[in-house]
Amino acid sequence: MRLASDGFAVACADMNIESASFVADRINKKGGRALAIRVDVADREDVFKAVKQAVEALGDLHVVINNAGIAPIAPIESITPEIYRRTFDINVGGVLWGIQAAVDAFKTLGHGGKIISASSQAGHVGNPDLAVYGGTKFAVRGITQTAARELAHLGITVNAYCPGIVNTPMMRKVAQDVADNANQSFEWGMQQFAQHIALKRLSQPEDVAACVSFLSGPDSDYMTGQAVIIDGGMVFN
Repeated sequence: MRLASDGFAVACADMNIESASFVADRINKKGGRALAIRVDVADREDVFKAVKQAVEALGDLHVVINNAGIAPIAPIESITPEIYRRTFDINVGGVLWGIQAAVDAFKTLGHGGKIISASSQAGHVGNPDLAVYGGTKFAVRGITQTAARELAHLGITVNAYCPGIVNTPMMRKVAQDVADNANQSFEWGMQQFAQHIALKRLSQPEDVAACVSFLSGPDSDYMTGQAVIIDGGMVFN
């Protein structure tokens, strides 16, 4: 919604087409321009297809945001091959395929662009029960830095944003899972994360959207290879 208000035409790509359609419909009703696309980001071919569909529908492409992710709660000793593979396929594979598809589209269109990926506060420091998730988010930072060096000559910048504890359904599920593992309440689970926020409040989605808006716009043209922490003061770097 923030990028649409900034003037972007938006392709909302999601595994859940109902969610993507809900957001696209809201944008269109407010006078913006948007479409919904179903995509499995773990499937390279599907990601390329989705980007191509967006270009065909919107006529151009300037910014690609790799935002999909899952966050399984799994103490070290309980991590299974299935948890490992699925989390890395979505959180890391989705970023890598998104970058590849973006580069392919930018080259075809004959101009540079911006690639922005979701890392996390958990991509800077370790958090109990989040070894696999945190590992994927550290990986996103590494891929971001490498891609930034490789793609700069094409006029493509590559950055990441690193949210902290955002009041979203996924975060609430993470907190509940942490609480369940410790036989504690949901409020206790949320507090395990929120207690470390210097600004003493949970992040709202709009806080993160403001950071992504900056990375998507011209004010960030001289930035590349960076992972911007937007966590209310959990991690200082």
